[in-house]
Amino acid sequence: MGALHAGHVSLIRKAAAECDLVAVTDYVNPLQFGPAEDFAAYPRDVTADCSAAEEAGAQVLFAPTTEELWPEPSATTVSVAGVAELLEGASRPGHFDGVATIVAKLFGLAGRCRAYFGEKDFQQLVVVRRMVADLSIPVDVVGCPTVRHPDGLALSSRNAYLSPAERAAAPRLYAALLAGKRAIEEERATDPVFVSKAMEASLAGDPLFTLDYAEVADPRDLRRPDPIAGEVRLLAAARIGRARLIDNVAAAPPSATD
Repeated sequence: MGALHAGHVSLIRKAAAECDLVAVTDYVNPLQFGPAEDFAAYPRDVTADCSAAEEAGAQVLFAPTTEELWPEPSATTVSVAGVAELLEGASRPGHFDGVATIVAKLFGLAGRCRAYFGEKDFQQLVVVRRMVADLSIPVDVVGCPTVRHPDGLALSSRNAYLSPAERAAAPRLYAALLAGKRAIEEERATDPVFVSKAMEASLAGDPLFTLDYAEVADPRDLRRPDPIAGEVRLLAAARIGRARLIDNVAAAPPSATD
């Protein structure tokens, strides 16, 4: 959605290393914003995005207007059941319908290709993969590692909303995920509720944070495994000031990595 940062640039560079032609879409999609969300305020700078994309190895920047994409209001919505209804789907009703609809449209315009998505939006990655599989869309969806600041905060366009004090506190969301990871990998916890509470406790008492969820999920379908027996994905979302931050890490019990 534009406002390109080093995380986006890492996707473009990976695509440039693996593909003959790299196209970057740059479009703030109104379909994935709720009525009270930050569509109007979302950062936009297409000129800077064009320079960053070209420097990273892209040959095409596709930055359409809404009128160009939708000459008439869309009568079609793509909805992915199950994986889109949990976590972010529960907190932001309709969000993933908007994501799936625009991504399906962009894939239709692009044709057979590889598409690179960051793991920072892990649920989005799962939703897109499921949509591609269900609809036999000829796209190879490639997940790429989250890029972080040195203090652990995941790069996000919404980080621009943070005040200096909020920015200093924001890495605590990642620290909470690491607390859950330690519970699984070092304390050998197998109860997902115990792990979720370990993540919640890490943020407890911080007046700047309002935690939305801290969950343990199967990376394939995002359901809570009980007990934890293999690799899982720990996902958390919290509001801090104007920003709503999401993050995730992978974790696996020692028996799964032996």
